[in-house]
Amino acid sequence: MTQGQKPDRLLQLLGICMRARQLVSGEEQVLKAIQQSKAKLVFIGSDISPLTKKKLTDKGLFYEIPTTEAYTAAQLTQAIGLHRATIAVMDAGFAKKMITLLG
Repeated sequence: MTQGQKPDRLLQLLGICMRARQLVSGEEQVLKAIQQSKAKLVFIGSDISPLTKKKLTDKGLFYEIPTTEAYTAAQLTQAIGLHRATIAVMDAGFAKKMITLLG
């Protein structure tokens, strides 16, 4: 993936969201946030195991929460400063802006 303007802006927004404490990360916490319908957008590392990816994607579809695999686990890790491959955005405003940036 090329380093265009959109990805940089979205990753910066993820960092801001992290500092605002509007993210949960890690597979278990993300699944719980989806099941409680608290997650507004879920980022799934594009390079994680197919089984984990399927589990998160299926939960997202069932609970009607958008998911994206636009970034690798390394990019997500760099954006939030924690080693994570799955992230759920809890704030509707942040999620709406990120969905717009994703196109």
